[in-house]
Amino acid sequence: MATNQEHVNLLGATGSPFVCRVQIALKLKGIEYEFVEENLATKSEQLLKYNPVHKKVPVFVHNEKPISESLVILEYIDEVWKQNPILPSDPHQRALARFWSKFIDDKIVSTSFKSVFSLDEKEREKNIEEATEALHFLENELKDKYFGGEEFNFVDIAAVFVAFWVPLVQDITELQLFTAEKFPKLYNWSQEFLDHPVVKETLPPREPLFAFFKGRYESLLAASK
Repeated sequence: MATNQEHVNLLGATGSPFVCRVQIALKLKGIEYEFVEENLATKSEQLLKYNPVHKKVPVFVHNEKPISESLVILEYIDEVWKQNPILPSDPHQRALARFWSKFIDDKIVSTSFKSVFSLDEKEREKNIEEATEALHFLENELKDKYFGGEEFNFVDIAAVFVAFWVPLVQDITELQLFTAEKFPKLYNWSQEFLDHPVVKETLPPREPLFAFFKGRYESLLAASK
């Protein structure tokens, strides 16, 4: 637990997969913190002060020292609070965890969203193809119950986007990007991961998030006509 001498804040937005990553790590390690909800349409002075470069959430503030970018924050949390480690102790395994977590951000996050929210058919097909290829790589990397073995770790937390957000946004257009038939191991992993008590208690409510993305998609469709 964070001691009385430690002050931990998390600037975030409910519904952000990147913020959710940090919340899962904090929950797993039992770290008490204050959550500061940010409205990204009107960024607060605090957010601009702590993250003047990207002006994005999450921002993790430990004893008035801010850290940005979710994967960087996860590493920091794991180094400061040793209980329930999320990165492997073996240097090679740690390097692999970093690689696959960055792979998820670089190859799956953006292409998945573009697969849903791109109205250009050629652009959509290109992103579907790229996302599908990346998901196959991730499927082949999964060897156990979790990417971390019997307990979830750094890669699993990074992949919360795949488990929760990809099915949510693909349901808006009935896009069959991530299914049990295409990715049986990854799909089973996603069900195990989402059912883990720590994860289940941390995820944002699905229905408001679904309504938000559906509204955004329908606005895009209306604007294109």
